[in-house]
Amino acid sequence: MDYSYSPKVQELRRRVRAFMDDHVVPANTRWRQEVAQGLNPPPVVEELKALAKAEGLWNMFLPALHDDEPGTRLANLEYAPLAEIMGRIQWASEVFNCSAPDTGNMELLHMFATPAQRERWLKPLMEGDIRSCFAMTEPDVASSDATNIATRIFRDGDEYVINGRKWFITGAADSRCAFAIVMGNTDPQAERHRRQSMIIVPMDTKGVTVVRNISVMNHLAAESHCEIVFRDVRVPAANLLNEEGSGFALAQARLGPGRIHHCMRSIGQAELALELMTERAQERKTFGKHLYEHSTVSEWIALSRCEIEQARLLVLKAAWMIDHLGVKAAASEIAMIKVVIPRMQVAVIDRAIQTFGAMGLSPDSPLPDLWTMGRALRIADGPDEVHLRTVARQEIRRSRETLGAAALYLTPVLEGARHG
Repeated sequence: MDYSYSPKVQELRRRVRAFMDDHVVPANTRWRQEVAQGLNPPPVVEELKALAKAEGLWNMFLPALHDDEPGTRLANLEYAPLAEIMGRIQWASEVFNCSAPDTGNMELLHMFATPAQRERWLKPLMEGDIRSCFAMTEPDVASSDATNIATRIFRDGDEYVINGRKWFITGAADSRCAFAIVMGNTDPQAERHRRQSMIIVPMDTKGVTVVRNISVMNHLAAESHCEIVFRDVRVPAANLLNEEGSGFALAQARLGPGRIHHCMRSIGQAELALELMTERAQERKTFGKHLYEHSTVSEWIALSRCEIEQARLLVLKAAWMIDHLGVKAAASEIAMIKVVIPRMQVAVIDRAIQTFGAMGLSPDSPLPDLWTMGRALRIADGPDEVHLRTVARQEIRRSRETLGAAALYLTPVLEGARHG
């Protein structure tokens, strides 16, 4: 496995970092002001999107469908260091048309949409003209197990009718959100992994109600995490994605790459926290010493560097496996990074907050927002416990192939050799 960055990726890293430093970071205060004013979307984002597209820094997470469509063809391993850089500012990924949930929806449409669906929904998404959301999670069932999904979708002539309630649907409150990809139950009597289907639902369809934007850790996120009610919603049968009963398989295809993108951005946020902590430790003094001269703080810096590097290597391995072996073969690695990276992120940012003191709790630093994002990621896209279960089951399965081999290393004491 070769994780080195090619000259192409090195150049893209330079260009993305320069764009961030020259355009995105200086615009962060303006973005916050526009969000506080209730501007939806913040005009600064649209301005920077046009600039990023003009500079060819666009759709870097996914190959363009045609030569005349904007996009930079990159493998997951090549995209990883770019996502790190974008992750340093919570809203920056959208500037490059690389933000969730659009990225996952574009991947789904890229793989499974009909030509008509691609033309109507995928093309404007790739152009950055619209936004979208992915409606899977439900408040009334444990939807970390997607087979529990209770929202009903049933065929009625040339239409499908949808009834159900979804929540924590990212992006649904965005005025540019044109459609949702909704996962629901089309056949309650089918085999449990064939009961679900996905369908494209325009957000302006009668019966679609965005009830509220739910706060996360008492923080109302600008990107929105909404509760949506679907009440007798009718859409054309042509809006079905792939085929009836394929919803669970589509969810797995979508969520794997989506999880790795989240983890890539989290590493960038942890890197920023470490940089801030290290600078703060050299600027502030307590009891006659700089903070870094106190053994506790120097240990925090060292541990943070170790943990970030470990996490990055695991993410790069998962990216390499997806590129070379496919999402299914990388299932354990994807599950591992989904557990390891948010925990690492929260630990590193917690140390940075402690190093900053009261300022680390305030809006004068990005640390509270970055900590909240890391903590939320331990639940978003499946809680830690589900992913740990995946890893454990894979370990048990692998062990059964050589069951008893490890026992050869046991050295029981012989009866006659025991001492009284």
